[in-house]
Amino acid sequence: MQHGLLGLGPWGVVGFTLLLTHVTIASVTIFLHRHQAHRALELHSAVSHFFRFWLWLTTGMVTREWVAIHRKHHARCETASDPHSPQQLGLSKVLWQGAELYRREAENGDILAQYGKGTPDDWLERHLYSRWPYLGIVLMLALDLLTAGTLGITVWAVQMAWIPFFAAGIINGVGHYFGYRNYASPDAATNIVPWGILIGGEELHNNHHAFPGSARLASRRWEFDIGWFYIRLLERVGLARVKKVAPPPARLLSGAGRPGVETLQTLAAHRMEVLARYGRQVIAAVQRAESRRSREARTLLRQARALLLRDDGPLDGEARARLQQALAQSEALALVVRFRERLKAIWQNAATGPDKAVAALEQWCCEAETSGVAALEQFARRLGGWRPATG
Repeated sequence: MQHGLLGLGPWGVVGFTLLLTHVTIASVTIFLHRHQAHRALELHSAVSHFFRFWLWLTTGMVTREWVAIHRKHHARCETASDPHSPQQLGLSKVLWQGAELYRREAENGDILAQYGKGTPDDWLERHLYSRWPYLGIVLMLALDLLTAGTLGITVWAVQMAWIPFFAAGIINGVGHYFGYRNYASPDAATNIVPWGILIGGEELHNNHHAFPGSARLASRRWEFDIGWFYIRLLERVGLARVKKVAPPPARLLSGAGRPGVETLQTLAAHRMEVLARYGRQVIAAVQRAESRRSREARTLLRQARALLLRDDGPLDGEARARLQQALAQSEALALVVRFRERLKAIWQNAATGPDKAVAALEQWCCEAETSGVAALEQFARRLGGWRPATG
């Protein structure tokens, strides 16, 4: 039949395609990512197996391979051993060849043995899903032709391109290159919105790298994690159990006084959030101001921007040299980076003596407020307003 069993018109086929791809991305984020790779939640066996079966039909991905590659990505993020870092390989390569990078990494048996532990190893996995990974996508083609007629070929083609582009390309590529950062995680991960419906919440990539064991990826009130919405629905009907979620963001009160013990404890507990705000409000502001000095400075500082905002991330020789060159170009930028390192040292040493740490924090604020750098002075004046998370 030309229009298949469903008798869909052109717009019906579009809706049908989006529905199928949405189930696929939900399967990736809920089952492969949050459940299998990070153990952030438990799933009922029936739900778990549905997701596994659906991914076999629509992607041909093997659970153990995907999990192993993703865990290695976290363990070796932004280094030469990262399977798909745009900081190492370039954005274009990861964006357009992400699936090829995945397949190349999956051929390494040592990686699967080291990082793929705890994934399904039942009869179906050994004799069907892992042994015949491409049989599922052939069956999916037949089902698409049966339900949507000749347009089923287009439906199937979109399905086959969806995960390689949006997951392997957009999330692994753009999600480590452009976007905003709520947390100064030791990598280049960013949040890219609004993509929630298409990527299932995975667009909140910086939040995930800050708290990889969290079943919820959204952090701010205005961020929407549709994968978390589905998890909560499953939990309500007894088909899922959330094991861990990230803590809520800290509060920054206005009109607060000088920093004290509570401030120090909050800074230490929410250090990635504090450093991200320092990066946005101080380092990025100074970088923009310094970029106006000359075209040469603008190019150099733009290239080093991501390196300046990362917290203790692993840098290769070339990246470290580029960062040092940028700091040598700008005395103000070097100054605010030194102040950031001093601030980190204060809360890192707080356990040895809270009174001394509070005194050091007060001294840091006094010096920052007279530094002559407006952005740093403003940040220091508000530092005493940090309070523990609520809700």
